[in-house]
Amino acid sequence: MANVQTGGPSPQSASPAQNESLPVLDDVQDYEKIQRIGEGTYGVVYKAKHKLTGEVVALKKLRMEREKDGMPITSVRELRVLQSCRHQNLVHLQRVVTGSQAESVFLVFEYCTYDLGRLLDTMPRPFSLPEVKCLFKQLLEGVAFLHSRWIVHRDLKLSNLLLTKTGFLKLCDFGLARYFHAYEKPLTPRVVTLWYRAPELLLGSELYTEAVDMWAAGCILAELLLHGPLFPAKTELETLQMIAKLLGSPNNRIWPGLASIEGAAKVKWPSQPYSHLQKEFGKVPADGIELLNCLLTYDPEKRMTARQALHHPFFTTSPLPLRPEHMPSFPSYFDPPDPRHNSQGAAGETMALEWRVVACRWVYTHQTRRSGPQFNFSTAGAC
Repeated sequence: MANVQTGGPSPQSASPAQNESLPVLDDVQDYEKIQRIGEGTYGVVYKAKHKLTGEVVALKKLRMEREKDGMPITSVRELRVLQSCRHQNLVHLQRVVTGSQAESVFLVFEYCTYDLGRLLDTMPRPFSLPEVKCLFKQLLEGVAFLHSRWIVHRDLKLSNLLLTKTGFLKLCDFGLARYFHAYEKPLTPRVVTLWYRAPELLLGSELYTEAVDMWAAGCILAELLLHGPLFPAKTELETLQMIAKLLGSPNNRIWPGLASIEGAAKVKWPSQPYSHLQKEFGKVPADGIELLNCLLTYDPEKRMTARQALHHPFFTTSPLPLRPEHMPSFPSYFDPPDPRHNSQGAAGETMALEWRVVACRWVYTHQTRRSGPQFNFSTAGAC
């Protein structure tokens, strides 16, 4: 496997058993729930505050009703990864908390104000190139760290990238993460959200590597540059067709392992021998297009690694990446504006109105992006 990162511990040496156990509180009642901020297949997330210290955290309640034998496997994986990994670009798991009857389990994370999916949906302007470089460099730092510890994330997407008020990007949601090595047993190809899924996964390959994360990273870079998704398809076949129309149809010359994937023979590729990446990203500097091309490479063996990408000229040519602490602040979708700013005067009223408009627009665009147009005035408040 040509693209395995080296220099990190083996899967065995990266075991969480060698790390200190997370502290466990007796009761979730030590926290006051402030607001429900998210929900997924495996749990509900609340913004909460520790009653004694006042610290604001993200409290993830795990879904246990379908688990007769204990904690869901996705949560076990997330705990295993986060116990063994500490990095400034990975969300920090502080502790595990149980309910009063121990029937509920909560994960307590550091609170991050934004996720990039919501942020991109509501921003009135695209990220500037220095901002894109800052965000993407931090993403690569987090991914490179995971890969150096033989961990593949398998669900990189904008909504799994959190951003703090101080400009630091954090990877989150490790429910699909797995340890891997060069001779791993077959894995399920039905991982990674469709828009970010690598061609080998779309074709049904069960023998894949951490290169699937790098394809997803390329899709994220494209999305930050375009201010919208690169492959917003609804089916796997449609995604493959969109990829081929942009990058050119794959063949055994550019992807020697293509014929060995059973699903490849079932796809009727469009007659498209050339890449249109340059045309699609015409306003992006040449080094940015080159980096995209290296990440959105059909052959996973030739796809650029995270460590290689960090040394790409994209990050050393003008304009340089912003430092995280110099990233601009953005409206928070779950926090109303500071009342000190909207108690008096036109400026305060304007800020309050802008916040309500942002909240309404987020409810519409974020739900449309995921499940079709839905508008919920009760969630957004008066618009």
